[in-house]
Amino acid sequence: MTSTFMPIEIGKRAVDAHQQALNVTGHNLSNASTEGYSRQRVEFTPFEPIYLPGLNREETPGQIGQGTVVERIERLRDQLLDRRIVAQAGGEGYWKTRDPYIRELENIYLEPGQNSIRSKMDEFWNSWQELSLHPADNAPRMAVLERGKTLVDGIHERYNALKRLQDQTDEDIRLTVGRVNDITKRIAALNDDIQKVKAQGDNPNDLLDRRDLLVDKLSSLINLSVDTRDPDEFMLHTGGVVLVQGRIGRQFDIARNTDTGYSDIVWNETREDLEFHNGDHNGSLGALLDLRDHTIQSEIQILDNMTMNFAGLVNEVHEKAYGANGVTGIDFFTEHSFVPNVNGNYDRDGDGEFDSSYIFRVSGTNALEPRAQAGLEGTITLSAADGQRQINYYPTDTVSDIVARINNSGAEVTARINRDGFLTLKGNPAETGASHAANPDFVIRHIEDSGHFLTGYAGLLNAPGAEGSYDWGRADAVSSLRGGAESWELAPIAHPSGWVEVNPALVRDPLSVAAGFGENGRTANPGNGEAAMAIASIRNTEVMVGQFRSFDDYFADSVGRIGLLGEQSERALETQNLIMKQLEEMRQSVSGVNIDEELANMIKYQHGYSAAARFITTVNSMLDTLINRMGV
Repeated sequence: MTSTFMPIEIGKRAVDAHQQALNVTGHNLSNASTEGYSRQRVEFTPFEPIYLPGLNREETPGQIGQGTVVERIERLRDQLLDRRIVAQAGGEGYWKTRDPYIRELENIYLEPGQNSIRSKMDEFWNSWQELSLHPADNAPRMAVLERGKTLVDGIHERYNALKRLQDQTDEDIRLTVGRVNDITKRIAALNDDIQKVKAQGDNPNDLLDRRDLLVDKLSSLINLSVDTRDPDEFMLHTGGVVLVQGRIGRQFDIARNTDTGYSDIVWNETREDLEFHNGDHNGSLGALLDLRDHTIQSEIQILDNMTMNFAGLVNEVHEKAYGANGVTGIDFFTEHSFVPNVNGNYDRDGDGEFDSSYIFRVSGTNALEPRAQAGLEGTITLSAADGQRQINYYPTDTVSDIVARINNSGAEVTARINRDGFLTLKGNPAETGASHAANPDFVIRHIEDSGHFLTGYAGLLNAPGAEGSYDWGRADAVSSLRGGAESWELAPIAHPSGWVEVNPALVRDPLSVAAGFGENGRTANPGNGEAAMAIASIRNTEVMVGQFRSFDDYFADSVGRIGLLGEQSERALETQNLIMKQLEEMRQSVSGVNIDEELANMIKYQHGYSAAARFITTVNSMLDTLINRMGV
């Protein structure tokens, strides 16, 4: 049997429901500008009716309704779209972080320009050209020294700028790791709070918004994937490894790399390295690692390679020539070897005994004619970043053919025929990202020839085959080389572009700057400018600066390379921004607060509230008549 006062209860439920709906509308309006907020909607449902099916139900027609209640307050969110944004945010974070650094690289190079290294090197070559015309005068020698010092200063300036940029990326890596750890902790803490709210049967909408916002921020920092298969345990993965699992958030840590002096990222609890694969979806942290360990490091190595070859080629001529004071055997640029041992012996494993040989350049002892056919067949094996490269040669190949084949093989060794006609092999910088201990810069690690091109023909190795090979993994490896100590050059101290200088002995006595070659052991004639001309001609000679045939090729490649990096970065960032803008607009259309819509809802709920209140007033009047006006 229904109660006389049941209409009052129906009206009260309606008032409560519409008041709660108005509160939610006010909550939406007040958070219209809140980052990460998702609009919420009240879902009404009829209250449980009287007289459910049963044997004891009253004989009344149909079920009697008891008004409305709020079933739940639900936030509007597209989970599929959220996952797309999380997956895409890493690409935007990657290029947004990378682009400013690439702009800074462009500013460092200043190529082409009056203050660029290329301009200073051109002036340096021109000064040698001038000295070749006036070898007996002191003024051209002073010009050579001054322009040499200006060039060296320019090289130092570029190296220091690149090094500062690399140091800055390392600092940003440490700061970004701290941000990742902080966000990870906050997500894990929110997971705990969310589960507690859900356990009470409520919807933790605002907490879910805060967690989703943190996930968005984290996905722009690192490569991230969301796993919601278990509704009771929210999980995040990075690189296929669990980062957050429920209330547990794993932490990153920083470990100093003894090879590079920079920071490696490791898992805090296991101390294992965290693997970040190169790509466009690794977020800001991946971009910083890529910049520090590959892009900027590669630029430093290329500069080091140019400097090492440039200084070596000038010294190669200058030490054999004579100054105006009759002095010879002086290098124009200072050279500092990585090891003091004349044979390049080095204790790499630190056990107190020599176990390696650090040699940068080796030369043959037989003069070769580049256009002559070798008439030999065999396979040359040289060290490479990923192991070794094998270069086959055949009887019909000319010396130039074999040299070109070596330079195009991908080995970390380049070949050239020097001005005396001898074959010269030089070590290149190692592949970026490789362990310095396992693959140091400017170190030849292996030379082997199954035939006789490098042995009897070029006079570089003593014997063919593996037993006659040169291998850096043993002490006194130079014993396999045919020439004496003058046929090899020791590997330099790291980063020659940071320490190369004009020889102080020449600065103290400019007359020692060599201009001419002697003959039959006699000093050069005062009017002999052949050595100065030979140095000036290095400018356009194929000297194999790494994979570049000449210094002009090196500078042309530098301009093109940096320009392409800038163009790639600009276009990729623009593309990523457009994609993210489209996705964000799609999400806002679903989850964003629409002021007009909320105002319309507010009027609707207000009218519903007024109608429920009028209903209660009417019922109250009826009850007043029934109770107070009947009887007597």
